[in-house]
Amino acid sequence: MMPEPSDLDAHLGFWLRTVSNHVSHAFAGKLATRGVTVAEWVVLRRLYGREPAPPSVLADEIGMTRGAITKLADRLIAKALVTRAADPRDGRAQTLALTGTGRALVPELAALADRNDAEVFGHLSAMERDSLLAMLKRLVERGRITTMPLE
Repeated sequence: MMPEPSDLDAHLGFWLRTVSNHVSHAFAGKLATRGVTVAEWVVLRRLYGREPAPPSVLADEIGMTRGAITKLADRLIAKALVTRAADPRDGRAQTLALTGTGRALVPELAALADRNDAEVFGHLSAMERDSLLAMLKRLVERGRITTMPLE
């Protein structure tokens, strides 16, 4: 005889997904007011404050395929937030960099991310937030999770 199935709300994954969906949807809505998707935000933030980077490096950092990063870069280039140029060290390779507009937009988008976090997690004490962040980072590290949330 099969044991009774566990209750849905007994699963950590259920609660993590519930919170994650809420945080993600709220943030996506905030970004949409600036004409940017979550995936685009991730790329913009990765490019901020660094030298031009090859798309393949960004793809590896974010856990995307080469094709996906190319499509994402094309969208950001069309929005005049990113430029693509030949790598000065290897003319066959390309690099991506923020435009002035893209560079100026990143702090505004980061403020939206901060506001979103404050709205969702602001009722937790500083110690609770730090503890939750440490636990989540440990899960990512121990689970060898390498992809970033892009939706």
